[in-house]
Amino acid sequence: MTAETSSRRELNKAATRESIIAAGLELASSRGIGGFTIEELAEAAGVSRRTFFNYFGSLEEALAAPTFGFLDAALGKLGDRPAGEPLLESALHVLTGLADNELIAPMAQSFIVASGHDPVTRFQLQAFDECGEKIAAAIRERDGGADLPELYVRALAGCVIACGKTALEVWMAERGGELTPSSLARLRELLTDSITHLKAGFATP
Repeated sequence: MTAETSSRRELNKAATRESIIAAGLELASSRGIGGFTIEELAEAAGVSRRTFFNYFGSLEEALAAPTFGFLDAALGKLGDRPAGEPLLESALHVLTGLADNELIAPMAQSFIVASGHDPVTRFQLQAFDECGEKIAAAIRERDGGADLPELYVRALAGCVIACGKTALEVWMAERGGELTPSSLARLRELLTDSITHLKAGFATP
């Protein structure tokens, strides 16, 4: 297998995965999570039931996937920031750079459809937990990070994750799940503001 063939195959797999996620979010938004079957989702995505299970273990996992995708994209960009840059400064740069609605919108829609549905929410919480561990690892890998107390590393990583989750909750309360450009811009603003508050030590605004 040539490198070109392998690359094309990976792109096709990524496109199939995104098609499944998009179809799932659309059906969940229009019918509710209990209003359709995996077979209907697979048909909407243009794949077989077997193909669906090649990518996801359950409907809930597919619906929560955008949260993993957004957090992984953020972590990837975090790793590109200068090693000596303070973590929260890096986080602000990353959030500014993730201003693309193609990343924000699916994650926001996933958060909306998961509201009140514990199985999907559990997958999303797992995504945040895993991201927290990866942020802690990123802190340790930075200049001087290996010498930092474990409590500091874990507390800082936990605070970053808590800020992100709280921004989503405030956005949901404000906008009620609206996915217009202005609403998504507000979500980006809340995400950035939450990290700004943390960076400032939560001084009174």
